[in-house]
Amino acid sequence: MNLLVVGLSHRTAPVELLEKLSVPGGDLPELLHRLLARPYLAEAVVLSTCNRVEVYAAVSAFHGALADIGAELADRAGCDVAALASHLYVHYDDEAVRHAFRVAGGLDSMVVGEAQILGQLRDAYAVARDAEAPGRLLHELLQQALRVGKRVHSETGIDRAGQNVLTAALSLGTQRVAGTAAEEWLPGRRALVVGAGAMGALSAATLSRYGVGELVIANRGLDRARRLAGHHGGRPVGLTDLAGEVAAADLVVSATASTGHVFGTELVAEATRLRGDDPLLLLDLAVPRDVEAGVAELPGAVVVDIEQLGSSLDSADDTSAPAGGALASDLGGGSARPAAPAASAASFAAEGSVPAAERIVADELDAFLGFLRSANVAPTVAALRGRADDVVAAELRRLAQRRPELTDAQRAEMARTVHRVVQRLLHQPTVRVRQLAAEPGGDRYAEVLRELFDLDVADGVAAEAIRVAPTESRPISGTEVREDGEIG
Repeated sequence: MNLLVVGLSHRTAPVELLEKLSVPGGDLPELLHRLLARPYLAEAVVLSTCNRVEVYAAVSAFHGALADIGAELADRAGCDVAALASHLYVHYDDEAVRHAFRVAGGLDSMVVGEAQILGQLRDAYAVARDAEAPGRLLHELLQQALRVGKRVHSETGIDRAGQNVLTAALSLGTQRVAGTAAEEWLPGRRALVVGAGAMGALSAATLSRYGVGELVIANRGLDRARRLAGHHGGRPVGLTDLAGEVAAADLVVSATASTGHVFGTELVAEATRLRGDDPLLLLDLAVPRDVEAGVAELPGAVVVDIEQLGSSLDSADDTSAPAGGALASDLGGGSARPAAPAASAASFAAEGSVPAAERIVADELDAFLGFLRSANVAPTVAALRGRADDVVAAELRRLAQRRPELTDAQRAEMARTVHRVVQRLLHQPTVRVRQLAAEPGGDRYAEVLRELFDLDVADGVAAEAIRVAPTESRPISGTEVREDGEIG
């Protein structure tokens, strides 16, 4: 099996396409089962956030799996595969691992170093596990990616400088509405947060730290709104009270999982009419978007959404292409867009933190690839030991036929002695071949063993040799985003 990542993000696709492809949590199991029903996919995990949709897969053939994933994504987007292909990036094997580690570390995020992606990746992995979609290869990849992400955040401080998408949106929004910084404009203001999920919790915590005068939490489920409001001294309301709360607010942050608009043009038009000359700042951090497009044209309404934020932040060179990109001709279209490097970190990450994070990713990548190479030789080693056991058993049977006078105790002692001799002879070579196999190009040692001893190792067995401890014994629950927006 090989690793394959196929996806698109805010840098390769317009927000309209991301909206179509966005996968609500409740729809993930069905999509995972559809992917696994395809002939070339053995394992799958789907990561869907406001900024990206990615499929991580263990596949039996690159071209076939790429076509399978492309077909599923195109079907979800309601377009031809060829129309989708130019927005996709593709990573295979080593580059797929590198991409997973960079995503977990926040290095591929809209705001470099933001911590939310780690919790989102953890949640995607948990949903996939519940659907029994990842096998041993993806279990190991995702668990290691979460550990790498946590290490990046704890050792480099990249998230303390980069913060998150919300702080970047606040900075952009307050400049537009008042020509000033968020920390100067927000104190004493009335803020309305719509949605009590992860982004809503982060918004409430951030706005509390900025010293807003009043914080209102609106949510469809009032119990969740009460809990979140209680954490931050806010006031909970239901969505039925939205019209009046919008008119009273200076700032609205919306991050729901709704498939329709929460803020229609009529609702906001009435709110701005009631506000008179006071502007209303709306931060739409949802995909699909919560704020109807026409709201941005209303006098007195200032809207910042994910697409605008991406345009503001993204200074990456779209023409640069890291290794691992694939051609969209494999999907039946023109040239695929290669995975672009992350947006410039100059304004959002502390000096030196991004290079330090990249070094961690590089080191962890080398170690993980060594692990995979070593695991790939395990079936050959097992086959060699099995061949030795078969030879020993055959010789002991012949000896028993030639020397029938031997007692059971004597035969048992002879068997133990012969097995010890064989195991000692094999121990050093098999340990050494595992060590050598972990190095680049180490797979040739397994090939030599198979050739020398005429070993039969079935195709695909190597990937199954990756030994992963049960999930319960490899804790990742500590890798999460708490309500205060920090890594736990």
